[in-house]
Amino acid sequence: MSNTGLPSGPSFGEAFRFWLKLGLISFGGPTGQIAIMHTELVEKKKWVGEAQFMHALNYCMLLPGPEAQQLAIYLGWLLHGTRGGIAAGSLFVFPAMVLLWAISFFYVVYGQNDWVASLFAGLKPAVLAIVGAALLRLGRKTLKNEVMWLLAGMAFGALYFLRLPFPLLTLSAALIGLIGGRYWPEKFRVVGRAANPPETTADSSPDRHAPPRHYWVARALRISLVGLGLWWLPIVFLWWWLGREHTLVLEGLFFSRAAMVTFGGAYAVLPYVSQQAVGAYHWLSAAQMLDGLGLAETTPGPLIMVLQFVGFLGAWSHPGGLSPLLAATLGALITTWTTFVPGFLWVLLGAPHVERLRGNHRFTAALSAVTAAVVGVMSHLAVWFALQTVFPAPHRVDWFVIVVAGAALVGMVRWRWGIIPVIVGAAVLGVVRRLLAGG
Repeated sequence: MSNTGLPSGPSFGEAFRFWLKLGLISFGGPTGQIAIMHTELVEKKKWVGEAQFMHALNYCMLLPGPEAQQLAIYLGWLLHGTRGGIAAGSLFVFPAMVLLWAISFFYVVYGQNDWVASLFAGLKPAVLAIVGAALLRLGRKTLKNEVMWLLAGMAFGALYFLRLPFPLLTLSAALIGLIGGRYWPEKFRVVGRAANPPETTADSSPDRHAPPRHYWVARALRISLVGLGLWWLPIVFLWWWLGREHTLVLEGLFFSRAAMVTFGGAYAVLPYVSQQAVGAYHWLSAAQMLDGLGLAETTPGPLIMVLQFVGFLGAWSHPGGLSPLLAATLGALITTWTTFVPGFLWVLLGAPHVERLRGNHRFTAALSAVTAAVVGVMSHLAVWFALQTVFPAPHRVDWFVIVVAGAALVGMVRWRWGIIPVIVGAAVLGVVRRLLAGG
């Protein structure tokens, strides 16, 4: 305890060890990872206050890219400034990056084996159930009234029927929230409410996170120059080395673009990436995309790590004069780099200013509207996955997927089955199905 009677903040070493542990145990996709951070940092360690945590989360949900990793960056910055944010965001990703590279290699070498294929067939209904359970959890927290339901439905319809871009949906929802928060506040301020949260060390020293006005411009320029340089230098080097049309350069450019225009976290990003990677670039098939999501669910770290799998397979299939393994490894690295580095830039640039808006009711209303729109985006993803898995071919229904996904969804919602047991159980059922079929 400090001499003020408030909980003492952690040392950088204590926080570093926590972020490393989080990178190793953060299974469950963004919903599970956010829950772990809330439990550990707010409830147990009390390093961050409830209202502050929710404010940070809502801001990160407004940003393009992986909200769970960006939340880790924000919270790391709250505790130890820029170095804390860099440590938190990097350790959140690194263990999953190494593990998924090894799994991707195993997949491309042995994935055509019938027994391995049966394992991946079992993963598909598990992924469908996991997405459905995450959607239900977020919907319960967000869709508190008819206005939030309407916003979610409008977002789903705009994606499914009109195919409007994600940024337009996000900005539209934020604008609706700003207007609605002014004229109908009781319907729009539904996210991030906290009743007299206990003060924490991080809460008690806001001046540390709100630099003087004359410092803002210099700080923003410095962070922008360093962040943009780190982001784009590897792409420029690959362009110089391999040429504009090489797969590695195309991946670097595509995933950089995705980092700037995909909002709503991993579940919102995946339809956009799937449409482009499968339909436009032909880096992998829709079935392989689903396999990759299943693999990403089995590893710790952000669910959006599935994009590394996409980069690995795309470069393995189109090595462009390099050996397949070298091209795939570089593809995995450039995809991961361009996916996650922008998040550091968005958070470290915006966090000091966002902290000054904590308690601003109109900002909270805008965030509530955006969160409701994210539910609609996730619903679109759930429907997309269901169509791909339940109907693998025209006029053909896969009843195995329906039964296993339905049972897993009920178990996760009603009996709180964990994600890893669901994935393992579904994979085993995939093998059993092959045995019963006479394989």
